[in-house]
Amino acid sequence: MDTIIDNLPVLVALITTGIFAGLLAGLLGVGGGIVIVPVLFFLFQAFGVSPESAMLVATATSLATIIPTSISSIRAHNAKGNVDFVLLKRWGVFILIGVLLGSWLVTRVNGSWLTLLFGVIAILSSLNMLIGSKKALFNDLPNTAGQAGMATSVGLFSSLVGIGGGTLTVPMLTFCNYPAHRAVGTAAGVGLLISLPAAITMLVVGQTPADAPMGTFGLVNLIGFVCIVPLTVMFAPIGAKLASLLDAQKLKKIFAVVLMITGLRMLAQLFL
Repeated sequence: MDTIIDNLPVLVALITTGIFAGLLAGLLGVGGGIVIVPVLFFLFQAFGVSPESAMLVATATSLATIIPTSISSIRAHNAKGNVDFVLLKRWGVFILIGVLLGSWLVTRVNGSWLTLLFGVIAILSSLNMLIGSKKALFNDLPNTAGQAGMATSVGLFSSLVGIGGGTLTVPMLTFCNYPAHRAVGTAAGVGLLISLPAAITMLVVGQTPADAPMGTFGLVNLIGFVCIVPLTVMFAPIGAKLASLLDAQKLKKIFAVVLMITGLRMLAQLFL
């Protein structure tokens, strides 16, 4: 009983993380990883894990949780006809190439580099939410080579920092005059293409850090996975329904500010 009580704060934090990640994924079209990674990063450190190890485990665990979440999100968006399976088929091989490279790098590099990369991506994503132009930068998607580069980049950088692809996929597609709702739905499919191979690679190939939190296998913390997944799957459809009732744009601005602060804090921890 003492053990349960001692670990109650971390369990509550993990459960809360799952709820918010699911709601935000459905409500704002942002991937759950953009929430899960920084929460786990700081949470694991609070329980004595080094920043480097915390980032590695947070990245891999986040990717594992995105697998069932993305499946739930795909079903919800596909019911509305917002998943472009033709695009997913065209991008699939290139996403996989990026994911395998990124996943391999995660098992080899120091966690500080991943923290730096996540902080930069978080800040850029928040700026895009706050001041990004509503007008498309291009009239259409680029040619085959251009799309191959886009897909490979999404797979690479998403797997490196533990996000499902929506954070990068949605702005990339909308910049190319792609319908916003269809971009969000298709990004859910991209999330599955990223998270499944990435999580398996980090689980099988990754070497568990000596100071990793209890329940970590490879680089994936299974306790975090079990606590977070049911809530993300449950609350993603609820978030999608709330999107039609609430002012999602105002909520997105608030989230963008929080994301900016989070990214700056992660960078500050590295350099200050």
